[in-house]
Amino acid sequence: MTRYVQPVPAPDDPYTGDGLLRSWLERQLGPAGHAAAKGRLADLAADVAGPLRAAHADAEAHPPTLVRYDPWGARVDRIDTSAGWRAQRAAAARHAVVALPYLDSARGTWGAATRVVQHALLHLYGPESATFSCPVAMADGAAALLSLPEVDAAVRDAWLPRLTSTDPDTAIVSGQWMTESQGGSDLSRSGTTARPADDGSWRLTGEKWFCSAADATMAVALARPEGAGTGSRVLTPFLVPRYATDSPLTAADAAPYAPAPGVTVHRLKDKLGTRALPTAEIGLREAYALPLGDPAAPGLVRAMTLVVVTRVHNAAAAAGGMRRGLAYARAYADARTIAGGRLADNPLHRATLGALAVDAAAAFALAGHAFALLGRAEVGADPDAAAELRVVAPLAKLATGRLAVSSASEYVEAFGGAGYVEDTGVPRLLRDAQVLPIWEGTTNVLALDVLRAVTREDAGAPLLRRLDAAVDLARPISPALADTLAAVTAELAAALADVAADPRAAGVVAGARGLALRTAAALTTALLVEHAAWGDEQAEAAARLWARRRLRHEDVAADAHQHLDLLC
Repeated sequence: MTRYVQPVPAPDDPYTGDGLLRSWLERQLGPAGHAAAKGRLADLAADVAGPLRAAHADAEAHPPTLVRYDPWGARVDRIDTSAGWRAQRAAAARHAVVALPYLDSARGTWGAATRVVQHALLHLYGPESATFSCPVAMADGAAALLSLPEVDAAVRDAWLPRLTSTDPDTAIVSGQWMTESQGGSDLSRSGTTARPADDGSWRLTGEKWFCSAADATMAVALARPEGAGTGSRVLTPFLVPRYATDSPLTAADAAPYAPAPGVTVHRLKDKLGTRALPTAEIGLREAYALPLGDPAAPGLVRAMTLVVVTRVHNAAAAAGGMRRGLAYARAYADARTIAGGRLADNPLHRATLGALAVDAAAAFALAGHAFALLGRAEVGADPDAAAELRVVAPLAKLATGRLAVSSASEYVEAFGGAGYVEDTGVPRLLRDAQVLPIWEGTTNVLALDVLRAVTREDAGAPLLRRLDAAVDLARPISPALADTLAAVTAELAAALADVAADPRAAGVVAGARGLALRTAAALTTALLVEHAAWGDEQAEAAARLWARRRLRHEDVAADAHQHLDLLC
């Protein structure tokens, strides 16, 4: 008897096979701008489908380990990572995944839309980067923070070129040391202190409980300057060198990649997912640090520059993972036979994949819009874009994070028993997705941030204007779609007015999650309508089905089955 072996599904090229990505770039960049990006995107897609997919598998198979002592008993706190992890690091630099928005050549070509091209790079790179997309996000956030005019020029000049280098031999990434066990998201309880030193630098002392990318060359840490008082607003972001080679406190005989004096790695975290990413508990004892901005001025607002960037990266990771999971599930369905023929021809399975494709399109539109706003706020100093981004960043992050988890669960199920077997690589989709609603703020934390944006910065106004404009755009496409969006826009306008009137009312706070998710669903509808009105058929089908399912709560299985080939 011949043993049956299921052919390994091979998804399409992640760039040429993604029609929504390509049409989005055509609209956002114009034909000439998209043409200027095609070579860069095609090169990265080829790397992803070949050596980076192999590097991803190697990094997942060989997670990081912590070596606390050398053979002679000296404390070294060395984090050993795999060849695959190091290959992902080199590729991120080589393809300018972090650097692109900071390169004069890129800004000269695409202007504010450079962030749109960066989002496309992340969409291709992230899903099979062994979550190196996380240090990429933190490096970008640190670069944005270092770019602020209030940061000392000497600090900027020493570190920003390293974060934005495209040379793998010189490029670095950044960690993020903010979370402490007693506080978590409640930063007001942060216990890490900072005291000034005679040379103008500072010394940090405290315990950081969840330090992502613990092998990174530097980290941004929050600390409370001596005498700054209580609360979170006075916390200041500091740049902390991770290794001895970058700390002036290092003894002359220290090895360059020994830990910087005062930095101790207590242990690596044993996590549900993101296993290739070294995450650690780190102790600071009089560690050398440089303030990013004036420590005498409230610093949390500066730190939010980093947080906004990492939140939109989180949305990109969610959307990219959803699209890649869909590509694998569709490829498997094309290869798998069941009673009655191919799995891809079964109406029930087609309906399932069609609904997942709608969710993937929705997540992509949300993440893409956030990056477009970020670029306009940075390059054009567009106040409308900055105001809208203040609410879109948390909305995009919370909505895409939840969609990623539900979609990943469906992708695992779409492979049957093979989806539950670790060496197929499919279970990782679900394990890694679960971090997305947690890192940089849980759904509830972000929902409260949406309330703050609406009440303190009137961020609801630009959002409602976009929804109103989308109603008009939807009318020629589908009167039913326009009516649905108009009704939900009116409902949200009333709800946001209630929030502004009494943001601390128990009913308002209790309903913050539902309001944020409803707002994100309406915004997503508007974004898909905008793209459909430009002329994209896939966006039009996605807009219709998304609005029916997420705004009107209808069963769209029959139409999802019918439109599957258009949707993916």
